[in-house]
Amino acid sequence: MRTQNVFGVLIVLAALAAPATLAAQAGPAAQAAPAAPANTAEGTPDPATDREFSAKLSVCNACHDVNGRRKYANIPVIWGQQENYLLKQLRDFESGTRNDEVMLWMAKSLTPQELRVAATYFAKQAWPARSAGAASPPPPPPGIAVCQGCHDTPAAPRLAGQSYEYLVEAMRRFAEGERKNSAIMTKMMPSIPRADREAMARYLSGL
Repeated sequence: MRTQNVFGVLIVLAALAAPATLAAQAGPAAQAAPAAPANTAEGTPDPATDREFSAKLSVCNACHDVNGRRKYANIPVIWGQQENYLLKQLRDFESGTRNDEVMLWMAKSLTPQELRVAATYFAKQAWPARSAGAASPPPPPPGIAVCQGCHDTPAAPRLAGQSYEYLVEAMRRFAEGERKNSAIMTKMMPSIPRADREAMARYLSGL
């Protein structure tokens, strides 16, 4: 109940600034585009004109931040992430297949149409560029080719550039059975030693 109250207040506050906030983030080209109705002919919500929906998306910035720059190391980058992956995770949070109190509430606050549009919206944003002063990534660890076989394709989420903390914790949860919303990961991770998972996370976060 406390989580619902807090995020309810955040949505109200975000609504006061939306959709201007999202328009500013979208860049000059998007701002210059002609205004569209809040919903298309098919009833699809438009975050550029639908104030309530725009406010909901703005709440995401409380944790995921704007411009794809995460505020917390254990929070994943979602700007530029694979659209199908984002939609599946939102649906898994909504159904409880993937467990997170905040994301459960957030996903349930969106309609089925808004879930799809939210995934599309964040997928179309630019993945944050690697910092110019970032250290060179370590050598590829053993077994990383197995990860790249899936994660270098649109069929799986993008991992390169996610934080070490997020990656190593996600792998731990799969390995220990806390997260079960991927049959491949729940089968693969328990067989990989902790030290190897940490090496993989360190390498991927440095890309």
